[in-house]
Amino acid sequence: MSKRQIINIPDPVLRKVAVRIERVDAEVLRLADDMLESMYAAPGIGLAAPQVGVSRRLIVMDTGGDRAKPKPLIMINPQIMQLGPTTEAHEEGCLSIPDVKVEVERPTTLTVQFVDRSGKTQEMAVEGLMATVVQHEIDHLDGRLIIDYLSRLKRDIIVRRFRKQARIELSD
Repeated sequence: MSKRQIINIPDPVLRKVAVRIERVDAEVLRLADDMLESMYAAPGIGLAAPQVGVSRRLIVMDTGGDRAKPKPLIMINPQIMQLGPTTEAHEEGCLSIPDVKVEVERPTTLTVQFVDRSGKTQEMAVEGLMATVVQHEIDHLDGRLIIDYLSRLKRDIIVRRFRKQARIELSD
């Protein structure tokens, strides 16, 4: 495993719809393992492939909260099959938008279908924090970010700040 750099807005790959993965091979598994290492190092609880500059439909997460006993979950080509009827607002952060928190209202339960690391299709009912993380990471695969849940004015202010920061870093 090797840690990959997590990219920040306004990198255009974060706005692309990620490409479906046709088969689970050594390259996909290596990417998933690298993403897990990068997520744990950040530290975060979820990461989508576009956040490491790879426009593929792959997400990793670990909502267990116990770093001593990790419970990583890898989802290839995840697809939400059904959303629950109840919603709740949570303050969400994003590794690609450091130091920004956004209140996002999302369904509290869902059913997600995905391919696991052995290439088998799985279906899982999730709730609470895991449901929030699944929706957040699938948003990344569809080119959506938490700032898209803000007003246009607030979103533009954040994007301008990150563009300015990127220009400063390039000139150093």
